[in-house]
Amino acid sequence: MFAHGLYAVGLLVLSNIFMTLAWYGHLKMREEFSWFSALPLIGVIAFSWGLAFFEYCLQVPANRLGFKDNGGPFDIMQLKVIQEVVTLTVFTIFSILAFHTELKWNHLLAACCLIAAVYFSFKQ
Repeated sequence: MFAHGLYAVGLLVLSNIFMTLAWYGHLKMREEFSWFSALPLIGVIAFSWGLAFFEYCLQVPANRLGFKDNGGPFDIMQLKVIQEVVTLTVFTIFSILAFHTELKWNHLLAACCLIAAVYFSFKQ
């Protein structure tokens, strides 16, 4: 059961990397690649959908492996809270690396709230 949980979280991390690139990567690619900035909106949408395909190919198995009714360790609420924490963690790292976002005190406070959300979702 522990292995299922570990695999599920690992797949969620990989899934969220693709999701973040699909949702926000095009904003940076526009700056980096001239051919990409020339794409019409429908081309950018198609590119993002292509990335989102891989996100779903990882997200669905992550939820299946992690869910209690499939032999995993997490109930549905725990899976969702884990996914949200992973999403915001991946996005934070992406925004720092790609957009040089500066972390501020309110971002750190929000992270503490997420840690509390995980704690309370696992509390019996």
